Amino acid sequence: MNTRFYNARILTMQEPVSVLEHQELWVEGERILYIGPERSEETMEKLLIEKGKEDLKWDKQIDCGGNLLMPGFKDAHTHSAMVLFRSCADDEPLAGWLEKNIFPVEAKMTGEDCYELTRLSVLEYLTSGVTAVFDMYLTPETIQTAFTDCGMRNVQVSGINNFGPAIEVMEERYHKLNGVNSLSSYMLGAHAEYTCSFELIEQIGDMVRRLKAPFFTHNSETKAEVDGCIARYGKTPTQLWASVGAYDFGGGGYHMCYMSEEDFAICKEKKLTVVTNPASNLKLASGIAPINRFLKEGIPVAIGTDGAGSNNCLDMFREMFLVTGLAKVTEKDASVVDGVDVLKMATVNGALAMGLTDSDVLAEGKYADLIMIDLQQPNMQPIHNIPKNIVYSGSKQNVAMTMIAGKILYDHGRFNIGADPDELYAKADTIARRLFL
Repeated sequence: MNTRFYNARILTMQEPVSVLEHQELWVEGERILYIGPERSEETMEKLLIEKGKEDLKWDKQIDCGGNLLMPGFKDAHTHSAMVLFRSCADDEPLAGWLEKNIFPVEAKMTGEDCYELTRLSVLEYLTSGVTAVFDMYLTPETIQTAFTDCGMRNVQVSGINNFGPAIEVMEERYHKLNGVNSLSSYMLGAHAEYTCSFELIEQIGDMVRRLKAPFFTHNSETKAEVDGCIARYGKTPTQLWASVGAYDFGGGGYHMCYMSEEDFAICKEKKLTVVTNPASNLKLASGIAPINRFLKEGIPVAIGTDGAGSNNCLDMFREMFLVTGLAKVTEKDASVVDGVDVLKMATVNGALAMGLTDSDVLAEGKYADLIMIDLQQPNMQPIHNIPKNIVYSGSKQNVAMTMIAGKILYDHGRFNIGADPDELYAKADTIARRLFL
Protein backbone atom coordinates (compact mmCIF):
# COMPACT_ATOMS: atom_id res chain seq x y z
CA MET A 1 0.00 0.00 0.00
CA ASN A 2 1.38 3.40 -1.04
CA THR A 3 -0.19 6.39 0.69
CA ARG A 4 0.32 10.11 0.24
CA PHE A 5 -0.70 12.40 3.10
CA TYR A 6 -0.85 16.09 2.22
CA ASN A 7 -2.06 19.39 3.70
CA ALA A 8 -0.69 18.20 7.04
CA ARG A 9 1.02 19.48 10.11
CA ILE A 10 3.78 17.07 11.15
CA LEU A 11 5.40 16.49 14.53
CA THR A 12 8.30 14.15 13.83
CA MET A 13 9.50 14.07 17.49
CA GLN A 14 13.05 14.60 16.23
CA GLU A 15 15.04 17.27 18.07
CA PRO A 16 14.30 20.10 18.32
CA VAL A 17 10.66 19.13 18.83
CA SER A 18 8.49 21.42 16.73
CA VAL A 19 5.47 21.25 14.45
CA LEU A 20 6.11 21.57 10.73
CA GLU A 21 3.39 23.35 8.73
CA HIS A 22 2.10 22.66 5.20
CA GLN A 23 3.77 19.27 4.93
CA GLU A 24 3.44 16.02 3.04
CA LEU A 25 4.31 12.50 4.15
CA TRP A 26 4.61 9.64 1.68
CA VAL A 27 4.44 5.96 2.61
CA GLU A 28 5.73 3.21 0.35
CA GLY A 29 4.82 -0.21 1.66
CA GLU A 30 5.73 -0.36 5.35
CA ARG A 31 8.07 2.64 5.44
CA ILE A 32 8.15 6.41 5.10
CA LEU A 33 9.47 7.55 1.74
CA TYR A 34 9.30 11.32 2.13
CA ILE A 35 8.56 14.02 4.70
CA GLY A 36 8.73 17.62 3.61
CA PRO A 37 6.99 20.66 2.20
CA GLU A 38 3.88 20.27 0.08
CA ARG A 39 4.58 19.41 -3.55
CA SER A 40 2.95 20.36 -6.81
CA GLU A 41 2.24 17.58 -9.29
CA GLU A 42 5.34 18.57 -11.23
CA THR A 43 7.73 18.73 -8.27
CA MET A 44 6.30 15.50 -6.84
CA GLU A 45 7.05 13.64 -10.07
CA LYS A 46 10.54 15.14 -10.16
CA LEU A 47 11.26 14.00 -6.59
CA LEU A 48 9.96 10.48 -7.29
CA ILE A 49 12.35 10.27 -10.22
CA GLU A 50 15.24 11.45 -8.01
CA LYS A 51 14.38 8.71 -5.52
CA GLY A 52 14.22 6.11 -8.28
CA LYS A 53 10.49 5.67 -7.71
CA GLU A 54 9.17 7.06 -10.98
CA ASP A 55 6.80 4.08 -11.37
CA LEU A 56 5.28 4.44 -7.90
CA LYS A 57 1.49 4.81 -7.88
CA TRP A 58 -0.60 6.04 -4.97
CA ASP A 59 -3.21 3.64 -3.60
CA LYS A 60 -4.52 6.44 -1.39
CA GLN A 61 -4.07 10.20 -1.26
CA ILE A 62 -5.34 11.66 2.00
CA ASP A 63 -6.02 15.34 2.60
CA CYS A 64 -5.22 15.83 6.29
CA GLY A 65 -7.09 19.13 6.40
CA GLY A 66 -4.41 20.74 8.51
CA ASN A 67 -4.52 17.99 11.13
CA LEU A 68 -1.39 16.61 12.79
CA LEU A 69 0.64 13.54 11.86
CA MET A 70 2.98 12.25 14.59
CA PRO A 71 4.57 8.98 15.76
CA GLY A 72 2.17 6.60 17.44
CA PHE A 73 2.34 6.08 21.18
CA LYS A 74 4.27 3.14 22.58
CA ASP A 75 2.51 1.40 25.46
CA ALA A 76 5.69 0.28 27.18
CA HIS A 77 4.10 -1.94 29.82
CA THR A 78 0.82 -3.79 29.63
CA HIS A 79 -0.88 -7.15 30.01
CA SER A 80 -3.25 -7.01 27.06
CA ALA A 81 -5.39 -10.06 27.74
CA MET A 82 -6.18 -8.67 31.20
CA VAL A 83 -9.03 -6.78 29.56
CA LEU A 84 -10.82 -9.84 30.97
CA PHE A 85 -10.54 -8.30 34.45
CA ARG A 86 -11.78 -4.82 33.59
CA SER A 87 -13.95 -3.53 36.45
CA CYS A 88 -14.40 -6.92 38.09
CA ALA A 89 -11.37 -6.94 40.39
CA ASP A 90 -11.46 -3.43 41.76
CA ASP A 91 -10.80 -1.57 45.00
CA GLU A 92 -8.14 -3.92 46.36
CA PRO A 93 -4.45 -3.30 47.17
CA LEU A 94 -1.94 -5.08 44.94
CA ALA A 95 -1.35 -8.20 47.07
CA GLY A 96 -5.03 -8.94 47.63
CA TRP A 97 -5.90 -7.95 44.07
CA LEU A 98 -3.46 -10.54 42.71
CA GLU A 99 -4.05 -13.36 45.17
CA LYS A 100 -7.84 -13.19 45.46
CA ASN A 101 -8.98 -11.90 42.09
CA ILE A 102 -6.31 -12.46 39.45
CA PHE A 103 -4.18 -15.57 40.02
CA PRO A 104 -7.14 -18.01 40.54
CA VAL A 105 -8.77 -16.99 37.25
CA GLU A 106 -5.50 -16.85 35.33
CA ALA A 107 -4.89 -20.47 36.32
CA LYS A 108 -7.90 -21.42 34.17
CA MET A 109 -7.04 -19.28 31.12
CA THR A 110 -6.01 -20.98 27.89
CA GLY A 111 -3.84 -19.79 25.04
CA GLU A 112 -6.97 -19.38 22.93
CA ASP A 113 -8.49 -17.17 25.64
CA CYS A 114 -5.40 -14.97 25.58
CA TYR A 115 -5.57 -14.81 21.79
CA GLU A 116 -9.17 -13.58 21.70
CA LEU A 117 -8.78 -11.16 24.61
CA THR A 118 -5.64 -9.68 23.07
CA ARG A 119 -7.51 -9.00 19.84
CA LEU A 120 -10.12 -7.13 21.89
CA SER A 121 -7.39 -5.02 23.49
CA VAL A 122 -6.06 -4.05 20.05
CA LEU A 123 -9.26 -2.13 19.36
CA GLU A 124 -8.67 -0.01 22.43
CA TYR A 125 -4.99 0.54 21.70
CA LEU A 126 -5.79 1.80 18.22
CA THR A 127 -8.38 4.29 19.43
CA SER A 128 -5.75 5.62 21.85
CA GLY A 129 -3.16 6.08 19.10
CA VAL A 130 -0.96 3.21 20.30
CA THR A 131 1.13 1.67 17.51
CA ALA A 132 3.34 -0.69 19.58
CA VAL A 133 2.76 -2.70 22.74
CA PHE A 134 5.28 -4.10 25.26
CA ASP A 135 3.25 -7.06 26.51
CA MET A 136 3.91 -9.45 29.39
CA TYR A 137 1.39 -12.24 29.80
CA LEU A 138 0.72 -15.94 30.04
CA THR A 139 1.02 -17.38 26.51
CA PRO A 140 3.29 -15.19 24.39
CA GLU A 141 2.99 -17.50 21.38
CA THR A 142 -0.76 -17.01 21.01
CA ILE A 143 -0.55 -13.36 22.04
CA GLN A 144 2.07 -12.68 19.38
CA THR A 145 -0.17 -14.38 16.83
CA ALA A 146 -3.13 -12.24 17.90
CA PHE A 147 -1.17 -9.03 17.46
CA THR A 148 0.24 -10.19 14.13
CA ASP A 149 -3.21 -11.16 12.83
CA CYS A 150 -4.43 -7.66 13.73
CA GLY A 151 -1.39 -5.89 12.26
CA MET A 152 -0.26 -4.49 15.65
CA ARG A 153 3.44 -4.04 16.40
CA ASN A 154 4.35 -5.87 19.61
CA VAL A 155 7.23 -6.89 21.83
CA GLN A 156 6.60 -9.87 24.09
CA VAL A 157 8.50 -10.06 27.37
CA SER A 158 8.75 -13.10 29.61
CA GLY A 159 6.89 -13.07 32.91
CA ILE A 160 8.63 -16.14 34.32
CA ASN A 161 8.10 -16.88 38.02
CA ASN A 162 7.89 -19.80 40.44
CA PHE A 163 4.65 -20.95 38.79
CA GLY A 164 6.19 -21.24 35.31
CA PRO A 165 7.29 -21.50 32.66
CA ALA A 166 10.50 -23.46 33.09
CA ILE A 167 13.69 -21.48 32.53
CA GLU A 168 14.35 -23.62 29.44
CA VAL A 169 11.00 -22.53 27.96
CA MET A 170 11.90 -18.87 28.38
CA GLU A 171 15.12 -19.41 26.43
CA GLU A 172 13.30 -21.41 23.76
CA ARG A 173 10.79 -18.58 23.36
CA TYR A 174 13.61 -16.06 23.10
CA HIS A 175 14.94 -17.87 20.04
CA LYS A 176 11.58 -18.95 18.63
CA LEU A 177 9.63 -15.68 18.89
CA ASN A 178 12.33 -13.29 17.71
CA GLY A 179 12.49 -12.68 13.98
CA VAL A 180 9.08 -14.24 13.29
CA ASN A 181 7.96 -11.19 11.32
CA SER A 182 8.62 -7.46 11.09
CA LEU A 183 5.88 -6.69 13.64
CA SER A 184 7.05 -8.89 16.51
CA SER A 185 9.96 -9.49 18.87
CA TYR A 186 10.63 -10.98 22.31
CA MET A 187 12.68 -9.93 25.34
CA LEU A 188 13.84 -11.61 28.52
CA GLY A 189 12.02 -10.76 31.70
CA ALA A 190 10.55 -11.98 34.96
CA HIS A 191 7.31 -11.25 36.74
CA ALA A 192 8.91 -9.86 39.91
CA GLU A 193 11.46 -10.62 42.60
CA TYR A 194 8.74 -11.62 45.07
CA THR A 195 7.36 -14.34 42.77
CA CYS A 196 10.78 -15.82 41.96
CA SER A 197 12.97 -18.01 44.17
CA PHE A 198 16.60 -16.98 44.54
CA GLU A 199 17.61 -20.04 42.54
CA LEU A 200 15.42 -18.88 39.67
CA ILE A 201 16.72 -15.31 39.98
CA GLU A 202 20.28 -16.61 39.63
CA GLN A 203 19.32 -18.73 36.63
CA ILE A 204 17.77 -15.67 34.97
CA GLY A 205 20.95 -13.68 35.57
CA ASP A 206 23.02 -16.47 34.03
CA MET A 207 20.78 -16.52 30.95
CA VAL A 208 20.95 -12.74 30.52
CA ARG A 209 24.74 -12.82 30.57
CA ARG A 210 24.91 -15.78 28.22
CA LEU A 211 22.50 -14.28 25.69
CA LYS A 212 23.76 -10.72 26.26
CA ALA A 213 20.18 -9.48 26.22
CA PRO A 214 18.20 -6.72 27.96
CA PHE A 215 16.01 -7.69 30.91
CA PHE A 216 12.73 -6.23 32.22
CA THR A 217 10.68 -6.94 35.34
CA HIS A 218 8.13 -5.44 37.71
CA ASN A 219 10.37 -3.60 40.15
CA SER A 220 9.76 -1.63 43.35
CA GLU A 221 6.07 -1.21 42.65
CA THR A 222 5.10 -1.07 46.34
CA LYS A 223 6.87 -0.26 49.58
CA ALA A 224 5.94 -3.71 50.90
CA GLU A 225 7.70 -5.30 47.92
CA VAL A 226 10.90 -3.34 48.58
CA ASP A 227 10.79 -3.95 52.34
CA GLY A 228 10.21 -7.66 51.77
CA CYS A 229 13.14 -7.94 49.39
CA ILE A 230 15.43 -6.16 51.84
CA ALA A 231 14.26 -8.51 54.62
CA ARG A 232 14.96 -11.56 52.45
CA TYR A 233 18.24 -10.53 50.83
CA GLY A 234 19.47 -7.30 52.40
CA LYS A 235 19.03 -5.65 49.00
CA THR A 236 16.34 -3.71 47.15
CA PRO A 237 14.88 -5.42 44.06
CA THR A 238 17.03 -3.23 41.78
CA GLN A 239 20.16 -4.14 43.74
CA LEU A 240 19.23 -7.83 43.79
CA TRP A 241 18.69 -8.09 40.03
CA ALA A 242 21.89 -6.14 39.41
CA SER A 243 23.85 -8.43 41.75
CA VAL A 244 23.07 -11.51 39.63
CA GLY A 245 23.90 -9.72 36.37
CA ALA A 246 20.33 -9.37 35.12
CA TYR A 247 20.94 -5.73 34.16
CA ASP A 248 24.38 -6.20 32.62
CA PHE A 249 22.99 -5.63 29.11
CA GLY A 250 20.41 -2.98 29.90
CA GLY A 251 16.66 -3.27 30.05
CA GLY A 252 14.69 -1.71 32.84
CA GLY A 253 11.87 -1.93 35.30
CA TYR A 254 8.15 -1.40 35.43
CA HIS A 255 6.79 0.99 38.09
CA MET A 256 9.97 1.87 40.07
CA CYS A 257 8.08 3.86 42.72
CA TYR A 258 10.44 3.34 45.70
CA MET A 259 14.07 3.98 44.86
CA SER A 260 17.19 4.23 47.02
CA GLU A 261 20.26 6.31 46.15
CA GLU A 262 22.03 3.12 45.08
CA ASP A 263 19.04 2.21 42.90
CA PHE A 264 19.32 5.50 41.02
CA ALA A 265 23.05 4.89 40.56
CA ILE A 266 22.41 1.39 39.16
CA CYS A 267 19.85 2.73 36.70
CA LYS A 268 22.39 5.28 35.44
CA GLU A 269 25.30 2.85 35.28
CA LYS A 270 23.34 0.08 33.55
CA LYS A 271 21.49 2.51 31.24
CA LEU A 272 18.12 1.20 32.35
CA THR A 273 14.77 2.59 31.21
CA VAL A 274 12.07 3.22 33.79
CA VAL A 275 8.53 2.46 32.62
CA THR A 276 6.04 4.37 34.73
CA ASN A 277 2.38 3.36 35.07
CA PRO A 278 0.68 6.16 36.98
CA ALA A 279 -3.00 5.22 36.63
CA SER A 280 -2.44 1.65 37.81
CA ASN A 281 -0.22 2.80 40.68
CA LEU A 282 -2.86 5.26 41.82
CA LYS A 283 -5.78 2.81 41.59
CA LEU A 284 -3.87 0.16 43.54
CA ALA A 285 -2.52 2.81 45.96
CA SER A 286 0.96 1.48 45.20
CA GLY A 287 2.85 4.77 45.05
CA ILE A 288 4.11 7.54 42.81
CA ALA A 289 7.31 7.14 40.83
CA PRO A 290 9.98 9.87 41.32
CA ILE A 291 9.83 11.00 37.69
CA ASN A 292 11.53 14.35 38.19
CA ARG A 293 14.50 12.69 39.89
CA PHE A 294 14.82 10.19 37.03
CA LEU A 295 14.92 13.05 34.55
CA LYS A 296 17.47 14.98 36.59
CA GLU A 297 19.69 11.88 36.68
CA GLY A 298 19.39 11.43 32.91
CA ILE A 299 17.54 8.12 33.30
CA PRO A 300 15.09 7.63 30.42
CA VAL A 301 11.42 7.22 31.31
CA ALA A 302 8.77 5.53 29.17
CA ILE A 303 5.05 5.18 29.86
CA GLY A 304 2.77 2.15 30.09
CA THR A 305 -0.87 1.65 30.92
CA ASP A 306 -0.40 -1.64 32.77
CA GLY A 307 -3.29 -4.06 32.29
CA ALA A 308 -6.97 -3.14 32.14
CA GLY A 309 -7.55 -5.07 35.36
CA SER A 310 -5.67 -2.50 37.41
CA ASN A 311 -6.08 0.65 35.32
CA ASN A 312 -8.94 0.05 34.02
CA CYS A 313 -8.41 1.44 30.51
CA LEU A 314 -5.67 1.44 27.89
CA ASP A 315 -5.52 5.20 27.40
CA MET A 316 -2.15 6.87 26.86
CA PHE A 317 -3.62 10.37 27.06
CA ARG A 318 -4.67 9.82 30.66
CA GLU A 319 -1.27 8.34 31.47
CA MET A 320 0.59 11.32 29.99
CA PHE A 321 -1.39 13.83 32.01
CA LEU A 322 -0.94 11.84 35.21
CA VAL A 323 2.83 11.54 34.71
CA THR A 324 3.30 15.30 34.66
CA GLY A 325 0.47 16.19 37.06
CA LEU A 326 1.64 13.82 39.80
CA ALA A 327 5.24 14.99 39.44
CA LYS A 328 4.23 18.62 39.76
CA VAL A 329 2.17 18.11 42.90
CA THR A 330 4.76 15.74 44.45
CA GLU A 331 7.57 18.24 43.87
CA LYS A 332 5.30 21.20 44.66
CA ASP A 333 6.70 22.80 41.52
CA ALA A 334 4.54 23.40 38.43
CA SER A 335 7.62 23.75 36.24
CA VAL A 336 8.90 20.18 36.55
CA VAL A 337 8.34 17.36 34.02
CA ASP A 338 7.58 19.51 31.00
CA GLY A 339 4.79 18.41 28.67
CA VAL A 340 7.19 17.97 25.75
CA ASP A 341 9.33 15.63 27.86
CA VAL A 342 6.22 13.59 28.62
CA LEU A 343 5.37 13.35 24.91
CA LYS A 344 8.91 12.01 24.34
CA MET A 345 8.30 9.40 27.06
CA ALA A 346 5.13 8.24 25.32
CA THR A 347 6.76 7.94 21.90
CA VAL A 348 10.56 8.03 21.56
CA ASN A 349 11.45 6.58 24.96
CA GLY A 350 8.87 3.83 24.68
CA ALA A 351 10.45 2.79 21.40
CA LEU A 352 13.88 2.89 23.09
CA ALA A 353 12.71 0.56 25.86
CA MET A 354 11.21 -1.86 23.34
CA GLY A 355 14.20 -1.87 21.00
CA LEU A 356 12.11 -0.38 18.19
CA THR A 357 14.76 1.84 16.66
CA ASP A 358 12.88 2.06 13.36
CA SER A 359 9.63 3.21 14.97
CA ASP A 360 10.75 5.98 17.34
CA VAL A 361 10.31 9.13 15.21
CA LEU A 362 8.89 10.05 11.83
CA ALA A 363 11.74 10.12 9.31
CA GLU A 364 12.44 8.83 5.85
CA GLY A 365 13.24 5.11 5.97
CA LYS A 366 11.51 4.53 9.32
CA TYR A 367 8.41 2.36 9.67
CA ALA A 368 5.18 4.20 8.92
CA ASP A 369 3.85 3.83 12.47
CA LEU A 370 1.93 7.07 12.84
CA ILE A 371 -1.29 8.64 13.97
CA MET A 372 -3.39 11.58 12.88
CA ILE A 373 -4.52 13.93 15.64
CA ASP A 374 -7.75 15.79 14.86
CA LEU A 375 -7.08 19.42 15.70
CA GLN A 376 -10.56 20.48 14.62
CA GLN A 377 -11.98 19.65 18.04
CA PRO A 378 -12.91 22.09 20.83
CA ASN A 379 -10.19 20.78 23.15
CA MET A 380 -7.50 21.62 20.57
CA GLN A 381 -8.61 25.19 19.87
CA PRO A 382 -7.23 27.77 19.67
CA ILE A 383 -3.95 26.36 18.42
CA HIS A 384 -1.05 27.71 20.49
CA ASN A 385 1.32 24.87 21.40
CA ILE A 386 0.30 21.57 19.83
CA PRO A 387 2.76 19.23 21.64
CA LYS A 388 1.74 20.50 25.05
CA ASN A 389 -1.90 20.60 24.09
CA ILE A 390 -1.76 16.87 23.33
CA VAL A 391 -0.45 16.17 26.84
CA TYR A 392 -2.53 18.64 28.82
CA SER A 393 -5.88 18.63 27.00
CA GLY A 394 -5.72 15.85 24.41
CA SER A 395 -7.90 12.77 24.58
CA LYS A 396 -8.81 9.69 22.59
CA GLN A 397 -11.45 11.71 20.76
CA ASN A 398 -8.58 13.42 18.93
CA VAL A 399 -7.22 10.19 17.41
CA ALA A 400 -8.63 10.23 13.89
CA MET A 401 -6.40 7.57 12.36
CA THR A 402 -3.82 4.97 13.40
CA MET A 403 -1.38 3.47 10.88
CA ILE A 404 1.09 0.67 11.60
CA ALA A 405 3.68 -0.51 9.07
CA GLY A 406 1.95 1.50 6.38
CA LYS A 407 -1.48 -0.04 6.96
CA ILE A 408 -4.38 2.05 8.27
CA LEU A 409 -5.88 -0.05 11.08
CA TYR A 410 -8.20 2.60 12.52
CA ASP A 411 -9.83 5.42 10.63
CA HIS A 412 -12.49 7.74 12.09
CA GLY A 413 -14.17 5.03 14.17
CA ARG A 414 -13.71 2.17 11.70
CA PHE A 415 -11.35 -0.75 12.33
CA ASN A 416 -9.36 -2.72 9.79
CA ILE A 417 -7.86 -5.59 11.78
CA GLY A 418 -9.50 -8.57 10.05
CA ALA A 419 -12.17 -9.04 12.71
CA ASP A 420 -15.53 -7.47 13.45
CA PRO A 421 -15.60 -5.64 16.81
CA ASP A 422 -19.01 -7.08 17.74
CA GLU A 423 -17.62 -10.57 17.19
CA LEU A 424 -14.68 -9.81 19.50
CA TYR A 425 -17.01 -8.40 22.17
CA ALA A 426 -19.14 -11.55 22.05
CA LYS A 427 -16.13 -13.86 22.31
CA ALA A 428 -14.77 -11.91 25.30
CA ASP A 429 -18.14 -12.13 27.02
CA THR A 430 -18.25 -15.90 26.47
CA ILE A 431 -14.76 -16.29 27.91
CA ALA A 432 -15.61 -14.16 30.93
CA ARG A 433 -18.80 -16.10 31.70
CA ARG A 434 -16.87 -19.39 31.58
CA LEU A 435 -13.87 -18.26 33.67
CA PHE A 436 -15.82 -16.45 36.36
CA LEU A 437 -18.19 -19.32 37.11
